[in-house]
Amino acid sequence: MAGNTFGTLFRYTTWGESHGPAIGVVVDGVPPGLALDEADIQTWLDKRRPGSSRFTTQRREADQVKILSGTFEGKTTGTPISLMIENTDVRSKDYDAIEDAFRPGHADYTYFKKYGIRDHRGGGRASARETAARVAASGIARKILGESIAIRGALVQIGPHKVAPARWDWDAVAANPFFCPDPVMAKEWESYLDAIRKSGNSVGAVIQIEAEGVPAGLGEPVYDRLDADLAKALMSINAAKGVEIGAGFEAAALLGDANADEMRMENGNATFLSNHAGGVLGGIATGQPIVARFAVKPTSSIAIPRKSVDRSGSDVDIATKGRHDPCVGIRAVPVGEAMMANVLADHLLRHKAQCG
Repeated sequence: MAGNTFGTLFRYTTWGESHGPAIGVVVDGVPPGLALDEADIQTWLDKRRPGSSRFTTQRREADQVKILSGTFEGKTTGTPISLMIENTDVRSKDYDAIEDAFRPGHADYTYFKKYGIRDHRGGGRASARETAARVAASGIARKILGESIAIRGALVQIGPHKVAPARWDWDAVAANPFFCPDPVMAKEWESYLDAIRKSGNSVGAVIQIEAEGVPAGLGEPVYDRLDADLAKALMSINAAKGVEIGAGFEAAALLGDANADEMRMENGNATFLSNHAGGVLGGIATGQPIVARFAVKPTSSIAIPRKSVDRSGSDVDIATKGRHDPCVGIRAVPVGEAMMANVLADHLLRHKAQCG
């Protein structure tokens, strides 16, 4: 599986399965001499950790990270950094009933067709549990980026219910269990998701990620464009089905004079009067905030019976047991932030290598 590795200079490989003894990541290309300890990584894992509210899976994982290599006396050595997170709250018996059956909407069928074998316990390698390793890697990426680049994310839509731009408040994101920037909509989501959860169903969502302080010039045209790499990074997140940069699909409804971000000089610097481009032109950062959104589908593991087939070729009905998110989009917010950090760290190192 060559696809387990992401990045060019800031390059990491994740490993492990949902119900194995541990998951982890090996990060290569990290400059030596950076101050790094487990607390620098743990703070981001805590943000993603399951079981944080009744609106996410009740699997209780501590997600305690261990640095196994690549640091000495609190600083990076320039050698590969290996991180491990033990799985401590597995209930593999919940998946005994689907050992030979393929859950609709999951990767069960495609993994089996590709490899001829699959780990049915929680989805194995295809589980969203893998994203904890990406988030761990992002703790190192943020050390490379430094404090001048700020990355933040928000949940902007659950099902048909969208936040109101007029009520957008970044300070509200940390004050509710949804990472929602709209306090009014956060209250509405509570009752809406409670009903979804109690019915045994699930719902999709849209997440917005922004990065401020990104210096102009990052990006490697033509095939490693900053927006192209970011789109790939976000599309690689479990359940992601679409990515937008800037105005995204709404740009198709705009006229050219409205879509083009006009410019003026201000205090000796070129400034933009709008940001329909989402901070990227020609695959290169403009210096404006990088703005991206991605949509995730409803959680495929639901208690409502669905039609499927098994390995013997028989028709079956499946109702998935276990502990699952009624809306996987909630915990996708810190994962989206992590992938933004990982992409930007890679491009920052690549830019310095070529342009100084």
